[in-house]
Order: sequence, then C-alpha cells, then structure tokens
Amino acid sequence: MQGTPLSEWARPRALRTGDLVGVCAPAGPVDAAALDRGVAELEALGFRVRRAEGTLERRGFTAGPVTTRLAGLRGLFADDEVKGIFCARGGAGAASLLPHLDAEWFRARPKVFVGYSDLTTMLSYLTTGCGIVSFHGPMLDRRLGYGASGYDRDTFVRALMSAEPIGELAPAGLEVFTQGEASGLLVGGTLAQLVASLGTPYAFAPPKGHVLFLEDVSERPYRLDRMITQLRFAGILDLASAIVLGEFIGCDEPGGEPQARETLADLFKDFAGPVIFGFPSGHTSGPSMTLPFGVTTRVIAQTAPRLVIEEAGVA
Repeated sequence: MQGTPLSEWARPRALRTGDLVGVCAPAGPVDAAALDRGVAELEALGFRVRRAEGTLERRGFTAGPVTTRLAGLRGLFADDEVKGIFCARGGAGAASLLPHLDAEWFRARPKVFVGYSDLTTMLSYLTTGCGIVSFHGPMLDRRLGYGASGYDRDTFVRALMSAEPIGELAPAGLEVFTQGEASGLLVGGTLAQLVASLGTPYAFAPPKGHVLFLEDVSERPYRLDRMITQLRFAGILDLASAIVLGEFIGCDEPGGEPQARETLADLFKDFAGPVIFGFPSGHTSGPSMTLPFGVTTRVIAQTAPRLVIEEAGVA
C-alpha cells in the first residue's frame, strides 16, 4: 500500500460534547445488548449516537455481507453531521472491505476513527495508506460497554477531544527489554492482522524511523515467533526506531512454558533501538488505553519507561 508523505498527513477535527458520532460493524457480528451498552457509554460521555444501518446483521463470522458493512462504513464517513466513527467489535472480515475503498475519497473526509484487533486492517489503511491519523482504542463490545473497567477514559478523552498532545504515558507494569530512547511516527496494531497484510496490495507499509506498536491475544509463543520473524524478513523491523509491545494476554503456552514475554524478549534481543513490553492498549487484562496512530511519539526505555505522545491526534 503506497504510503503518504509525512508532511501531508491529516488530523481529524477533535470531538466535542454534543457531537453526533456513528457506530458501524465492519468486521464481526455484535450482540444487540453489547451494542446497547456501548452506545450508552458514548452517550454518557456527551455524544449523540447514530447506528449505521445493518449494524446488527449477521452472516457467518461477519456482521453481514460486504455490501452491508461497506455501506455502513462509507455512509458514516460521507455524512457531514457525523464527526467520529466507532467500531462495534473486531473478530474477522474487515480486510474484505479494502478492495472497495478509495484512499482519496477517505482522505477528503478525515474523521476520528476508533478500533483495534481486526480493525487494525482499517487503521493501517487510513494511517499509512490515506495519511489520516487514526486511533487504536476501545470498541463498543466489551470495552466501551464495560465502562471504566473496560477502557481508560482519560486517554480516550484526551486523544479524541483535545487538540493538545497527550504527553507522557507511564502505565504500571511497563518493562524494559532494551534500554534507549527514540522517536518516530507511532503505527502498528494487532500483530496477526499486520502480518496477514504482507504480500498484498494493502500491505502494512510504515515510514522509515517509525515507532512500532504490536499487541495480540491468544497467540501461542511459536506463532509469535513465526509472525515476528515474518516482519523481520519483510524489512518492517529494519525501518523501526523503537518497539512498543502490548500485554499479549493469553499467549503463554498451555502449561506455562514457554511464556510469551520470554519469547518476545528473545525475538527482540538484537533490535538496535529501545524495546518496552506491557503497554495496555487493545487486548488488555484491564482498562485499555487509546493511542493515536500517525503522530510523533517518543519511547523512553530507562528506569521509568514511558511513551511521550508529542503531537495531538486531532485538530
């Protein structure tokens, strides 16, 4: 996927209390009760919510056929009244929309777009393909619908509703694998989705010097080894200035050994820049933080490891 020159990246308008936001399901089907809980949380934050037509459809492991999911997504982007778009859930199926999307069309309509997991496909498309800042943050199912136990409200509000940089993020539990300090544009997402894109016209194509965020869930250590090795062979790691790893919950081998943490530490032991582990965004054991993809971020891997989000994701 052809990248956008860094000087031309677009930031969506910051969300405001009272804004109309949209909800759609580009990937897997969402339970009606879970959708209602997530909508209620968005309303409690001060937004008005519009549900895309067909959001509760089901076809196998997706939220309806491609035509329904595409119409829901495009309809919200096309509606000038809708200022931000939240995905109902991940699962599978988002990649099937890619051949029907036009980068110039989306770039002319930059909006806050929030998701993770299977929606890594869309985040990558919008960020490295269209040059629009996107947000690795909570979806309605499980995260927003669970309230404060499901997502970190502070980073969510600051990332989406403030035109000031988030600044330092130093959540408890961060570990340093490799010491150092480096900065670059923050990009990435769920490891399995990034790897699945390689070799396609929609391949993950981060800029040189990027900060690479990787996370996943329930991927056994041998699969983590295979996927990180594929990123290395594809040249992605050579382009990165720093690595930020998520919690990788449920990724230890059944029985306990080997562990995901040990496997990842070994896989990145020769990486030239700083590497930190345990950043809680995406699939997490507790509240999930929101990260803006496509903004300059500094990784400080020292005694007190932290990220410093140096640019605002919204304007």
